[in-house]
Amino acid sequence: MKKADIDPFYARLARHSPEPRTELEYVNPFTLLVAVVLSAQATDVGVNKATPALFTEASTPADMAALGEAKLRRYIKTIGLYNTKAKNIIALSRMLIENHDGEVPNDRALLEKLPGVGRKTANVVLNVAFGAETIAVDTHIFRVSNRTGLAPGKTPLEVEKGLVKRTPPKWKRHAHHWLILHGRYTCKARKPLCESCVVADLCRFKGKTTI
Repeated sequence: MKKADIDPFYARLARHSPEPRTELEYVNPFTLLVAVVLSAQATDVGVNKATPALFTEASTPADMAALGEAKLRRYIKTIGLYNTKAKNIIALSRMLIENHDGEVPNDRALLEKLPGVGRKTANVVLNVAFGAETIAVDTHIFRVSNRTGLAPGKTPLEVEKGLVKRTPPKWKRHAHHWLILHGRYTCKARKPLCESCVVADLCRFKGKTTI
C-alpha cells in the first residue's frame, strides 16, 4: 500500500466504526487479562459465554486463586485448551498477588512474565486497559496487513513492527481494533466481502472481487 493511502485507509475505518472496542466482556483489568488468555485459539463469542458466571464469582486475583484450578475448569470447560488455561490463570493470579499487590502491571515485560501471557496478550491488555498505542497481531490483523499491503510480513512480530512504523500517530490508539473488526467482519479469510469494503480501492489484494 502506498504511504499516501494509509491515512485515508484508517480515516475510512474510523468513520465506519468511530468508537471501536474489544468484543471480549470484562469488568476490570484483571478480568480483561483472564478473558484474553482464554481467547487464545478460541473465539470471543465462546469466551463471552463462559466468563459472566466466572467473573461474578472471581473478579480479582485473590478471588481467582481462592476459586482454585478444579473449580475454574468447570467454568471454562467449553473453551479450547481449558486445562492448560486454568492452570495458567491460577498461576498468574498468584503471581499478581505475590509480585504486584494484586494489580495488573502496566508494563509489557512484566505482563509477559505471567504464565500464559505472550506478546499479543500483553499488547491487548496494554491497549484496552491502559490506553497504550500497541497493536496486537492476531490472525485477523496478520491477514489484513498482508492482504491489503498495509504492513506485509512473514511473522506476527514483523507485521506488528510494520504497523507501528506505518500507522500515523493519530490512528495508533484504535488501530488494533479497527484492523481486527475489519478482518473479522469484512476482510474474512475465505470469502472477503470486497463489494462492501470501505477501503477496497486502496487495497492491494489481487484476488478482490470489486474495487
